[in-house]
Amino acid sequence: MSHDHQDMSKMDMHDMDMDMGGGQMMHMGNLKRKFWVSLVLTLPIILMSPMMGMQLPFQVIFHPWSDYLVAVLGTVTFIYGGQPFFSGAKAELANRKPAMMTLIAMGIGVAFVYSIYAVIANNVLHVTPQVTDFFWELATLIDIMLLGHWIEMDTVMNAGSAVDNLAKLLPSTAHKVVNGETKDVAISALTADDHVQVRAGEKIPADGVIVSGATSVNEAMVTGEARLVEKQVDAKVVGGSVNGEGTFEMRITGTGEDGYLAQVMKLVSDAQAAKSEQENMADRVAGLLFYAALTVAIVAFIVWLLIGNLALAMSIAVTVLVIACPHALGLAVPLVVARSTGLAASHGLLIRNRDAMEQVKKLNYALMDKTGTLTAGNFKVAEYQSLDPQYTADQVLSIMAGLENGSSHPLAVGILKAAKDQQLTTVDPVDVHQITGAGLSGTVDGLAYQVVSAAYLDRQHLAYDQATFDRLASAGNSVSFLVQDQQVLGYAAQGDQIKPESKHLIDSLKAQHITPVMLTGDNAQSAQVVAQQLGITEVHASLLPEDKAKLVKQYQADGSHVMMIGDGVNDAPSLASAEIGVAIGSGTDVAIDSADVVLVKSNPNDVVNFLELARNTTRKMTQNLWWGAGYNVITIPLAAGILAPWGFLLNPMVGAVVMALSTIIVAINAMTLRLKH
Repeated sequence: MSHDHQDMSKMDMHDMDMDMGGGQMMHMGNLKRKFWVSLVLTLPIILMSPMMGMQLPFQVIFHPWSDYLVAVLGTVTFIYGGQPFFSGAKAELANRKPAMMTLIAMGIGVAFVYSIYAVIANNVLHVTPQVTDFFWELATLIDIMLLGHWIEMDTVMNAGSAVDNLAKLLPSTAHKVVNGETKDVAISALTADDHVQVRAGEKIPADGVIVSGATSVNEAMVTGEARLVEKQVDAKVVGGSVNGEGTFEMRITGTGEDGYLAQVMKLVSDAQAAKSEQENMADRVAGLLFYAALTVAIVAFIVWLLIGNLALAMSIAVTVLVIACPHALGLAVPLVVARSTGLAASHGLLIRNRDAMEQVKKLNYALMDKTGTLTAGNFKVAEYQSLDPQYTADQVLSIMAGLENGSSHPLAVGILKAAKDQQLTTVDPVDVHQITGAGLSGTVDGLAYQVVSAAYLDRQHLAYDQATFDRLASAGNSVSFLVQDQQVLGYAAQGDQIKPESKHLIDSLKAQHITPVMLTGDNAQSAQVVAQQLGITEVHASLLPEDKAKLVKQYQADGSHVMMIGDGVNDAPSLASAEIGVAIGSGTDVAIDSADVVLVKSNPNDVVNFLELARNTTRKMTQNLWWGAGYNVITIPLAAGILAPWGFLLNPMVGAVVMALSTIIVAINAMTLRLKH
């Protein structure tokens, strides 16, 4: 594992950037510092500003200098704390898409200029009646907006806590093999093709391939599979998993960005860059408010200038623009996202793509793999026999185990365990390679053998004992056949167990009017046994990986929205094609490249938690956006004087209080986000 890994695992807030709108980036440390400095400056501004027309004690104490002190503190807050918003607004206007940053910049800019005018008018020109300044609103708006962006960025960092925990799995040193001798070095010093020794009970320091020795590896903390996986020469191992009782030597293959943990950590930065539909909605709402406030302010200024005077017209126009500032709107989404991310992490959910949560309300079908998703994937050989008089049953099993040696596929693990239990001597094959979606082939003693499924035999038109296959498959077994020179030599039948949580998953999907569909490369009889026990009526068996992706697109062809649930091994194409791709366990390739959501605990019930969390999160975001925008819909017309003919003109301080209450409501509403399970 290279130095890159270590740097990522030790990343602090000063090293992280965030998008401040329009592609403008800002360091997380700077954002945090700006918030705290602005907050400290805001406190005396509040204490020395008139509240609802009343003079506060600090205003009296510092009189007649209180207005000047507030102006100085307000100016510093405006320049220092408001800088990110003006940078963001500049970018938004350059893109001709005014949104949140532009609305904030307009509000604090107008508030600042008018407030400076108010200080001069009240203390130098001594105009009557006195002009109300907006330093109080300006400072609090800057604070709340900085806080909202800080929360959002902090949420992204917290979303990576599970990834940080993975990084902690790595040891600090490794036993590097140099000229036949081991030397302890820091894992940051390892590079590709280095050889390291991993001893019994130690953590594997990096991704690699075993070059000598054999062992069993606990990959539960990395893949979610709570079982030991047998590893032989040429088998791949993942950094962070725990070695069993054997000692082996491995060649490093994954360093820096190529390593598994580095790729998982990349999910954090990907999540940071992704903006969900609801967040875009917040920007769209802010953009509409910008145009609405500007239009209303101009109209109000003209009307009040005609029926009143310049001072009154200016005061009302400024009040409209200041009140339009989205205090609550700025926190509406970040607070919900923060709460949602925390709940997801505590329930074993790593959400890679926030857009996936938006798709839940449209779902019609949940397509899912059988082995490893609905079943445990812990196969056990129930029966093995020879179908050729030249081979004994043990010879069949021995050859099959030899070919499967080094493979981590659940069926391979079952065959290897059976051969080990029978104390059979396994053969040493050469030129072993995968037959996509069907099995594998290799050469033993100069003869080419294949370990394949019944579907492969059917496609190749090879004869086999159909009655025996039907008997085994109807009992729920997966049957692997040994073939040599187009002749079926024997078979091994393995049974799997349905995960206890799978039934609840299927029932929950049906209750939500989402149709469960089973997709499997296994035989139809075995698939039907599992489907009947779980209550699944739509089953597609004997599928190749590309067949699953085609089925996803077939369901989508009629306008349906699809969620694909797979074990992250052979389901990459279908996970990528579906509106929502859910990986059961962190399969090294699929979970990173294809899935939108990773179920860290490999528990099917976590799909139910994801669906509930997604719906609740979307609802809370929508509620908060309504609260944030609803405040403006009501107060902007009031500030413009729409009720003035009836003697009511909104006092800016009353608007500020309503604004504060709206912000509090948004915060409380976000914190009430819950998961029942």
